Amino acid sequence: MSARMLLRGVQARPSRLCRVVVATALLCLLVVFGAAGSEQAAGRAQAADNRASERTARSVEDPTLRELVGQKFVVAMQGTSPSPTLLARIHRGEVGGIILFGSNIESRAQLARSVAAMQRAARTSGRPPLLIATDQEGGEIRRVPWAGPALATSELGRLSPARIQQEARAVGLQLRSAGINVDLAPVADVPAPGSIMALERRTFATDPSRVAAAATAFAQGLDSARVAAALKHFPGIGRATRNTDRTAVALPATLAELRRTDLLPFRRAIAAGAPLVMISNATYPALDEKPAVWSPRIQALLRSTLGFKGVTITDSLDGAAASRGRTIDGVASLAAQAGIDLLLLTGGEASSDGAYESVVRAAENGKIPVAALRRSYVRITALKKVVG
Repeated sequence: MSARMLLRGVQARPSRLCRVVVATALLCLLVVFGAAGSEQAAGRAQAADNRASERTARSVEDPTLRELVGQKFVVAMQGTSPSPTLLARIHRGEVGGIILFGSNIESRAQLARSVAAMQRAARTSGRPPLLIATDQEGGEIRRVPWAGPALATSELGRLSPARIQQEARAVGLQLRSAGINVDLAPVADVPAPGSIMALERRTFATDPSRVAAAATAFAQGLDSARVAAALKHFPGIGRATRNTDRTAVALPATLAELRRTDLLPFRRAIAAGAPLVMISNATYPALDEKPAVWSPRIQALLRSTLGFKGVTITDSLDGAAASRGRTIDGVASLAAQAGIDLLLLTGGEASSDGAYESVVRAAENGKIPVAALRRSYVRITALKKVVG
């Protein structure tokens, strides 16, 4: 074959080496441009996160009055996904937390989506992260069905404090993986004979010291999983024979009896660093004629006498209003005036929205001092930094 024929063959059929070189060059170009595109997308996402962080910093450092009030509200979600209305309220800074019930939870994936959507609404608008709370005491009082503790509180009380702490840590890790960062537990009430709490197996023991050790261990176990525990129901409903969310209950214990028995578990758990205390809906004539949930005297007992520096939260204000023939708006304002940090609304979204506007008006009219709102805001946002 002549040299000319060989040259024509080479020109007509590029060698395998040439094809590989060309293909490699094209692939490199695609990789370079793809990486550049990915870097640009990542840069845009990072810029968006930075802008949200800047908005959060400005909002946290200099909140408006409506934002101060909004952080106080822990409200219920209707159904198994947040409504556009609820997401809009979160976006505007009118909600600081969400309470989840069994009716809100149907699967792990659904719960994760719902929580992520609500936290995204807070984050993208520059708000502090939400507190996501539920009641996960044990036994039948478990809103997240796949999480523990399987044992009722009365059964947990028979375990050693070390075992209780292990159980609570496992619960905390399960809740945390679902996006829940507040457990409205443990129950620190000391039951008297005939107590409805004991009948429902929601108390650890009848001995105040054993209740104190168990409640403290439970709270510490949750804390080790970065889930905030809420001691309940201050100053104790272990003497109640009826449900305090459905009935106006008055507990006629003397001050000496309350100090010797009912307050002991709270005192010891607070000394050990419990971050949250739930205030009961009952009335304690030895302390105040007003229900605890809107009693400044009981707030003073908790903060001045027991030295609690953390966050307070009401029991269900819907229950307090219904059992005492009052409006939810009025009860929410009274609780805020008493200095309670978080207002728990367990009813419909329209109801909690109306209560929010009522508290805003009370603050604008000077019934709730802005200084008190700021103190609550500082405590709430500090808690959010720990569990957020």
